[in-house]
Formats: sequence, C-alpha cells, structure tokens
Amino acid sequence: MADAMGQSVDQSRPTSTIRSSSAAIGILILALAPQIFELAWSLAVFIFRLSGGRDPAQVVFDHASSLLAALPHLASFAIGSFGSVPIAALSSDTLLALIYTYPLLGIAVLTLLVKPRAPQDYFGGIVLIAIGLFALWASSDLQGMHGFSFGAGTAPRMFAVLLVALGVAIALVGLVTDGAHLSVYAWRGPLFVSLSILSFSITIRPLGLVISAFLTFMVAALGTHETRWKETIIVGVVLTAFCSFLFPYGLGLPMQLWPRFLVQ
Repeated sequence: MADAMGQSVDQSRPTSTIRSSSAAIGILILALAPQIFELAWSLAVFIFRLSGGRDPAQVVFDHASSLLAALPHLASFAIGSFGSVPIAALSSDTLLALIYTYPLLGIAVLTLLVKPRAPQDYFGGIVLIAIGLFALWASSDLQGMHGFSFGAGTAPRMFAVLLVALGVAIALVGLVTDGAHLSVYAWRGPLFVSLSILSFSITIRPLGLVISAFLTFMVAALGTHETRWKETIIVGVVLTAFCSFLFPYGLGLPMQLWPRFLVQ
C-alpha cells in the first residue's frame, strides 16, 4: 500500500534534503510540464502514425512563440487587467504561459534564492499551487458569472483559486517555520497509477468499458510488489462486471461495453 501511494517502505533510509538548485530545476520542469507532455504526445503521434495532434516542430514553435508573446502581458495580468487586449483574444498557449508557466517560473527563482525550513510543507504547497493554476487555465474558456447567474466556469475557477490560496499558505508556512524534510518516495506506485488512468482514457473508446476497465485495474496493480495476481485477477473481473452493469444500466450512461470491431 505504501508503494502504491508513492511512499518508500524502506525505513532504514533517512529523510532526504534537496539542494536549492535541484529543487528549482524540478519546479522548472513542473512549470513546463504541459508543454513537455504535448511535445511527447506529438512525437508519439508522429512515430506511430496516429491521428490528431500537432506536428512536433509546430508544438515547439507555438509554445516558444507563446512564451515570448506572454511577456508584454505579465504586468497587466498580475493586476488583473489586460488594457486594450481582451483575454479572449489571447491564444490558449499564451494563456497557459501567463496563468501556469510564468508563476511557477517565478516560484522556481524564489526557490533558488531561499532555503525552506520545512521542505515537505513548502514543496507540497507548490504542488497544490500548480494544480490550482492548471485548473484556472483549463477553465479559462468556460463562461463565467453573469450578474447573479453562475456560468460553467464559475465553480471550477472558484475552487482553483481556493486551492492556489491554500497552496500559497502551506508554502509560506514551509518557508518560515521549522518542519519535516522530504521523505523518500518510490516511483513505482505513482507511475503505474498514472499510467492506469492514461490507459483508461486512451482505450475506453476503441476497446469499450469491459476491456479498458479490466486493463486499467491490472496496470494499477503493478504499482506495488505486494500484488497477488490470482486474487487481483478475480477482484478485477468482479469490479469490471460491476462497472459494466452500473454505468450503462444502473446510471443510464451511453457507454460502449465492447470493442468497436465486435460491435460493428
């Protein structure tokens, strides 16, 4: 269980400390994570001849141009005003740079200059900030408030702002008060749990709910060495059967159960 949550079960290893330069590089990678992910996806589309996505060279050019295009708007964005340029006129890539990338780049510079007294709280707060900022960008094209009427983007942005505020508070506590250092974490659990979610999102349409749900459970089970495969397969079959009845029949959701080539 500890492996699946990412925490190492090796209790003999001491808690780790991270140099400011290493931590700043980590936050820099986090700041560019959406751009890096899209580049990796575009490379996969190009290599495996899949449909959809932009050309890898175009992805690099578009995001580099957006980072430069966002620079003149940084000051006005910080005070919540774009002057003569409406926010709707900015591209999605430019908004990503303004809302997500540049704030985290600023935090990376701050991390390089200061040494948090409670690294676990500090970096935990930064992760919450990153999630909140990404949610703000993802909901930026949704309709907001109109008078007293809530739009589709009102609640997501509200919770995203609260999450950013909570992250800032936790990070500040980590800066000024003594606390725990970062614990040693294993990569296996978070990796395979993330891969299971990605697997479900990719396979649900072409393979249907039955196969994609079972594959998702099996991939997630790889996240710990404690997995007993006989019991895991039985539980996976039971949960898949339960989901196959719950979503299309119990909840009435129009979900395809079997692969397209079998249905057709």
